[in-house]
Amino acid sequence: MLKRILLFFGFCASLAAPVFAPRVFAQTAAEMETLLATDALTYEQAASFVLRAADIAASSPAFNYAAERKWLSANAVPDGPAALNEVSLLIMGAFGIRGGIMYSATKSPHYAYRELVYQGIIQGRTDPGLAVSGDLLLFIVGKVLDRVEGEI
Repeated sequence: MLKRILLFFGFCASLAAPVFAPRVFAQTAAEMETLLATDALTYEQAASFVLRAADIAASSPAFNYAAERKWLSANAVPDGPAALNEVSLLIMGAFGIRGGIMYSATKSPHYAYRELVYQGIIQGRTDPGLAVSGDLLLFIVGKVLDRVEGEI
């Protein structure tokens, strides 16, 4: 009798689970819409998106987590406009991308940017000081994820 009751409640729970799923997906879709509509991301927005894409659960706010690990330079501020070279450093650190000799020696945003250009992740004529838009960040992270999944 107890076994039937447990099976019944298990069945009811499995039917109720999809009710909660749309709320999670809707929130993610809203965040993606906000990201794509942003012309110039802040370092906090960029760090939050990159850390979630790299599947890193930060114990502190994303910006602080990245700054503590030196994935952002000392002059980066949470609400400042994110520059492409700084975001390159953040991406290389968060995804554990190994670079060439100059990046390995300095871990500087300049060489992180150059490394991502060399690897074909950043494409076209770009300026390292360019303010990163949401769609550019999404494109770059997509290329990184394609490369990372290809290595597995």
